[in-house]
Amino acid sequence: MSRTEELIARSQAGDESAKELLVSENAGLIWSVARRFIGRGAEADDLYQLGCLGFLKAVDGFDLEFGTQFSTYAVPKIAGEIRRFLRDDGAVKVSRGIKERAATIKTVRNQLISSLGREPTILEISEHTGFDPEEIALAESATAAVESIHQPAGDEGFTLENILTDTESEETMLERISLRQAIDRLPERESMVIRLRYFHGLTQQRVSKVLNVSQVQVSRIEKKALGLLREQMK
Repeated sequence: MSRTEELIARSQAGDESAKELLVSENAGLIWSVARRFIGRGAEADDLYQLGCLGFLKAVDGFDLEFGTQFSTYAVPKIAGEIRRFLRDDGAVKVSRGIKERAATIKTVRNQLISSLGREPTILEISEHTGFDPEEIALAESATAAVESIHQPAGDEGFTLENILTDTESEETMLERISLRQAIDRLPERESMVIRLRYFHGLTQQRVSKVLNVSQVQVSRIEKKALGLLREQMK
């Protein structure tokens, strides 16, 4: 029996110190899941605490005879607890940090419009603010009119919720984790398009402004990226 399994057995028998050790030793795992939900209206520390609650529920429900790794079982439980909070808490609230970033971006955008005589590109805004294009897109999206995470995006009709936070079954959640890893292996431009489209919910038109390319090019990049993902996920 591994150390983790030993601590789980002790925890299930009522040993509170074993629970504390499990949380401490698995903080990295909890943070790795909680970070996926940053920018959806809750502070990072709150997301982590929710993740800890989901983690402890996983500890209580884990079957040591099941024959699978505990982390594989715990991830969907952690994500599910956070997702339920975000869903039940109502409309997404934008954190102060994102609001401040959006205000800086707006100020710089207006200054550049005045000096350049035209709408600046996202890359020009990036150069003047120090924020990378994805941070700019996230800040502007978060402070724009709220769109439902259930809203389909892309030709395939995926939704942000389905791609990253579906907790209907552990098997489905594990597929989402594999998808995230596959996205990380895409070429940089294809990965950026997928992240902006499906992680941040941007339209192709807005993505074209972020990357300073035409909407047609964004459509082609997206289709190529989805094709590569299908090949990786076979």
